[in-house]
Amino acid sequence: MAQGHRPDRVGDQIRQELSELLSRGVVHDPGIGFITLTRVKMSPDLQLARVFYTMMGDAAERRTTAAALERATPFLRRNIGSRLRLRRVPEIEFRFDESVAHQDRIEQILRDLHEEEAQRAAADDGASEDTDGHDHHNR
Repeated sequence: MAQGHRPDRVGDQIRQELSELLSRGVVHDPGIGFITLTRVKMSPDLQLARVFYTMMGDAAERRTTAAALERATPFLRRNIGSRLRLRRVPEIEFRFDESVAHQDRIEQILRDLHEEEAQRAAADDGASEDTDGHDHHNR
């Protein structure tokens, strides 16, 4: 098998194991709220796993979660080491996945624009009818 696919496979395995550990409540830290692990980017030498996650909440909640994940990292790393057969367990680094937040923001902006457009069209339709009920609006 080509060497290039191994980091992806290992990253997927790590994401699966971490998701399971976090969702089963093995980590007893209330600071880790409901998070979704979006992807794991492995370094080519498999020494570093960048774990990207997303969550609902404001900046303060994000900071709380980031600190809790940092506290839990050694525990999670030991668990990964015992579950996956790797010569060396990679360092784990958690990062908030900004791309998902940006995507959500863009979708919200588009929804707002469509709503404004619909309101404007409804206002135009109402204003274009004269008292006799005929449309005198020139376009």
